[in-house]
Amino acid sequence: MSDYRFVVEEESESVRLDKYLSSLMEDCSRSYLQKLIKEEQVLVNGKSAKASFALKSEDEVYLNLPEPSIPEILPENIPIEIIYEDNDFLIVNKGKNMVVHPAPGHYTGTLVNAILYHCKDLSGINGVMRPGIVHRIDKDTTGLLVICKNDACHKDIAEQFKVHSIERTYHAIVTGNVKQEEGVVDAPIGRHPTDRKKMCINDKNGKNAVTHYKVLERFGNYTYMQFQLETGRTHQIRVHMASLGHPLLGDEIYGKPSSGFHTDGQVLHAKTLGFMHPTKKNFVQFDSPLPDYFQHILGRLRK
Repeated sequence: MSDYRFVVEEESESVRLDKYLSSLMEDCSRSYLQKLIKEEQVLVNGKSAKASFALKSEDEVYLNLPEPSIPEILPENIPIEIIYEDNDFLIVNKGKNMVVHPAPGHYTGTLVNAILYHCKDLSGINGVMRPGIVHRIDKDTTGLLVICKNDACHKDIAEQFKVHSIERTYHAIVTGNVKQEEGVVDAPIGRHPTDRKKMCINDKNGKNAVTHYKVLERFGNYTYMQFQLETGRTHQIRVHMASLGHPLLGDEIYGKPSSGFHTDGQVLHAKTLGFMHPTKKNFVQFDSPLPDYFQHILGRLRK
């Protein structure tokens, strides 16, 4: 059992209790938090409250979070696009709206569930919730991921990520007309001090984050861009571009989602992935085409 205590700040005045907790407890689904509220595991100023309770500034919220019982993560016959596979790893081209690995409240429908159906043997270094997973991309980000089949492969590729020798290229559409043709954003990223679902430029507590960018095409109010990552911080491209005043098109957290385009989240695609093969010791690189929705938006902008 873990105990949490929060003091409601002025900007959260009148926010529903379940929505407030959901913004703070990013690994818990809103429905799971609603269940805890119903079971009186959540108190407001020492008293039980409904999920719809409107909070006031300076309210004290207590949460008793039970120790999670780790469920069995089951294989699911979910279609996925595998673009390469050998005895050590496979490369998956992840689609939109797919979470990479299970987490409390989200135990089904993930990429891991799909991979387990396809492949029975995966590395176990990251535990039963994240078998084979070395890195991840956001639910609404599309593109390439490497999934490791054994621990030796996992350790090797994880080390390449650690020393930043992995080559990763992303394509995105950002809002506004980016002035420079290319550049580098070197700014540390850490957790947002008040919104636990957001990351931000955090000079005090952030970790080193470096993003190289290049303009591919301009459309007046939008810019088609390429990014190369030296580091792999959570929401790195999204935070860095928002800090320049050019959030990604469709980004509901760092930008303005009402753009007139049906993007289903940020327009961001992990296009290329390259690294040293863990056993063959040669450099391998993989590329994935832009997804249909991305190409459709580019087509509209070009007209």
